[in-house]
Amino acid sequence: MKLKGRTALVTGGSRGIGRAIALALAEEGADVAVNFLSSERAAKEVAEQIRKMGRQSRLAQADVGDYPDTFRMAQDLLKEFGHLDILVNNAGINSDKTFVKMDHASWRKVLAINLDGVFNCTKVFIDQMINQNYGRVVNITSVIGQIGNFGQANYAASKAGVAAFTKSLAKELAGKGVTVNAVAPGFIETEMVSGIPEKVRDKLLGQIPLKRFGTAEEVARAVVYIVSSDGDYITGAELSINGGLLM
Repeated sequence: MKLKGRTALVTGGSRGIGRAIALALAEEGADVAVNFLSSERAAKEVAEQIRKMGRQSRLAQADVGDYPDTFRMAQDLLKEFGHLDILVNNAGINSDKTFVKMDHASWRKVLAINLDGVFNCTKVFIDQMINQNYGRVVNITSVIGQIGNFGQANYAASKAGVAAFTKSLAKELAGKGVTVNAVAPGFIETEMVSGIPEKVRDKLLGQIPLKRFGTAEEVARAVVYIVSSDGDYITGAELSINGGLLM
């Protein structure tokens, strides 16, 4: 029970990697709020699983790309939980097109959620973390932000931006009891990867030294390590979980 007594918020926590992170935090004793935008049914199912573990859970509906909506969510959550110890900025989307075909709307849509969303959620909770002299912020980036990818200029730029944001904020907050880190998954077995055509999947597997895609649970366990006391001496890091793809 490494996180007993801690409170956490996972953005985009209703499915995929976010869902796995929310459940893993709860398994280690944390009370967990599950952020979602439109997938309320899935979010309720995650919250119910958390409560079955004997933890508290809250639904935290908000568009993380919208600052006023995010601020409202934070105020509601702080009233219910009293404080927030752990913030996992996981919410993200993709809108893949080659750059020649990419319009401004596709660019802004991805940047608004993936990059602005990290700023918004961190901004609305950080003062409270500083005041309590304790906080753990984990931003979910991506191997695509590290190596780039055909047809994903917007997604790659957003994730690389989050990685740079992570390092800068970690330096600012290191003396205030708050650590800021990133976890960069490679290709993980989620809905996003399951939609990849078989030929493309085979080609990707051929590029991954471990010859398999990762699991959401493997990413979640890394997040638990970082936010627990085991990770107290880690800040400004970007942990790659990609089966060796980045080597």
